[in-house]
Amino acid sequence: MANKVEVKELLEAGVHFGHMTRKWDPNMAPYIYMERNGIHIINLYKTAAKIEEANEALKKIAASGRKILFVATKKQA
Repeated sequence: MANKVEVKELLEAGVHFGHMTRKWDPNMAPYIYMERNGIHIINLYKTAAKIEEANEALKKIAASGRKILFVATKKQA
């Protein structure tokens, strides 16, 4: 049984901190909760739902025998 994404864990990990407001992508508007001190704060409930959605898609891909490649562009990732 897979672990469910907990909003509390996302908050503790700092996932809610987005980019500076002047560098934002308008496509992210539905996922921005608010702006504070020039930084967008991300809606963690929507984030958790999208992580769960991605998890289900990845399970299906892996179950079908296909390969998955994860690419990170930042050292902290």
